[in-house]
Amino acid sequence: MAETPNPKKAVPEKKAAPEKKATPGGALKPDVGSLAGLALALAGILGGLLLEKGKLQDVAQGTAAMIVLGGTFGAVMVTSPFPVFLRAIGRLGAIFFERGSPLQATIDALIQYAAKARKNGIVSLETETPKIADPFLRKALDLAVDGTDLQELRKMMDVDLSATEEASEAEAKVWESAGGYAPTVGIIGAVMGLIQVMKHLEDIKAVGHGIAVAFVATVYGVGSANLFFLPAANKLRARTRQASVVKEVILEGVAGIVEGLNPTLIRMKLESFDPQAQKSKKSKQAASGKAAAAAKAAPQAAPARN
Repeated sequence: MAETPNPKKAVPEKKAAPEKKATPGGALKPDVGSLAGLALALAGILGGLLLEKGKLQDVAQGTAAMIVLGGTFGAVMVTSPFPVFLRAIGRLGAIFFERGSPLQATIDALIQYAAKARKNGIVSLETETPKIADPFLRKALDLAVDGTDLQELRKMMDVDLSATEEASEAEAKVWESAGGYAPTVGIIGAVMGLIQVMKHLEDIKAVGHGIAVAFVATVYGVGSANLFFLPAANKLRARTRQASVVKEVILEGVAGIVEGLNPTLIRMKLESFDPQAQKSKKSKQAASGKAAAAAKAAPQAAPARN
């Protein structure tokens, strides 16, 4: 006799994936330095043009912009591997937006892991690693929980760090290359404009106007290189340095956890990477020193007479 299916039989539920903790540093916010710097540069140049009785239409030449930008990016695509070029374009947002410094948040998270590992053993962190959003920290803790030798762990994470830095440097070089090509392409645009001017030498007024328009391409080339392309490359390098410091803190923190160091000692070691923490500590020490000196210098109250 066939078994009748039980409609009340519960269907086993799928286990929900562990919720990953947000990456330290919070949401993206505008980079005031990049935005204000670019605005100040443009305001200074265009303001100087207007003070010299010029007009914005004098430099608003779509053809010149097309020559400079098209020629520059074409040359960069020839220079750089296409996947690197696309990654560099994708990192354009990192020039104008940044995250709040994740350094202190990373240190606090590492101290929590160190305290738990010291109390319950390093294997107790096995339940924590799937929740970590930062892939570098998650990989380092996974290796530590698996019992990887500390020296081998450092080698593996150093390789990871070096690979990330090399990839970021390649992306920065894309913008640096653009800064090198743009002025030359601007000169090409100016020469092309002058060629057209030379065809109409019979009209001296038209010649003067044509020469002025021709040199706009040079302005676009030199201006884009020095106001955007080269600064963008340096800003990306600065972002890479910030991220490398955070990863070095992670590596030192995980090494301290593997060695079983006291969480207080680990914090003291990691905060040496944070200039803000060092500055705050010095300020507190100076304030406590001044308070102690003031208390010592204060006249003692005279004993009361009977």
